[in-house]
This record gives sequence, C-alpha cells and structure tokens, in this order.
Amino acid sequence: MDAATIDAARLGNRAARASLLGSLQDPWYRFSLSLLRDPELARDAVQETAVRFLRQLPSFRGESQIRTWSLGIALNVVREIRRKRRNDAALPEDDSIALTSPAGVGRETQTPGGAADLSEQRERLREVLDQLPDRQREALLLRFFEDLSVEETARAMECAAGTVKATVHQALATLRRKLKVVLPR
Repeated sequence: MDAATIDAARLGNRAARASLLGSLQDPWYRFSLSLLRDPELARDAVQETAVRFLRQLPSFRGESQIRTWSLGIALNVVREIRRKRRNDAALPEDDSIALTSPAGVGRETQTPGGAADLSEQRERLREVLDQLPDRQREALLLRFFEDLSVEETARAMECAAGTVKATVHQALATLRRKLKVVLPR
C-alpha cells in the first residue's frame, strides 16, 4: 500500500479508506479464520477489525507496515472473541475447515494420492497447532502464514522481537516433536 493512499485515508478520504480496507480484509479473514476456525466468527472479527482500524487510523504513525499494524488490531479482536467464547462455551470443532495459508502456498498436488496425503498432513498439522498455547499459535501464524518478519510479528503482538523468537522456537520444537518432521528455523 502506497504512502499517499495511507496519508489520504488517515485524513478521512473515503476512496483511500475503501482501498485500504479492500486490500487488508483478506489477510484479516485468513488470520482470524486460522485462529478461530469458525467462518462466522472470522467474518465478525473482520468487521470489528475494520471498525477499529478506521477509528485508530488517524493515530497510525508509520512505524511499521500498515498490514502489520492492522494485523495487530485483528489479533486483539480475535483474542477478545476467544476470551468471550471461552466464557460462553468452547470454540466449535469444524473438520471441514482446512488450515489457511497465504495465496499460492500449499497448492494441492495434481495426483489423487498426493492430494490425499497433503490433506492428511494439513489435518495433522492443524491438530497439532490447535494443541499449542494461544500465544505460540499466534506467533507461528503471523510469522509463517502471514509471512511477517520477526520485527513485524513483534509489533503485531506488542512484544519484543526476542519474545517472538523464543515463542516461535518453542512452538517449532513442539511441532517437530509431535510431527517428527524437519520444520523451518
């Protein structure tokens, strides 16, 4: 997103705000769905994120990428939804929802057997990710699925870069142990 559009949106330009929202809604939804695993809750999270994003946009100082900053807002919204849901009831288990990833990543293999293997691997990964503490799962999703740098992940999670590194390291160690595969470092 270019600086001129961001500046115009900060000053209240409707077209610029619409452009920003249009470019950010997919990452917000993908991220929210990955954490909430409920399409309806993810849509609610995107709507609330959009409201907060627009409300807080005038205070955006440009110290990070707009996408990173906005994913921090989305993360806070998701945390609130999870907290509320925990008080009400457990999050729904929906086996039809696949682990979401950025566009182009993890495309299905062309052979039927390859697609089945990939589907089983994704399901197993989702199961293991669900077993991680919330903070570790958030860090992994931001770092690898949303492709944020360590510094961007730290900004989104409102913590130090060293905390992100340690959290991701712990999460990857758990995944390696449970999946018995080599994961990126």
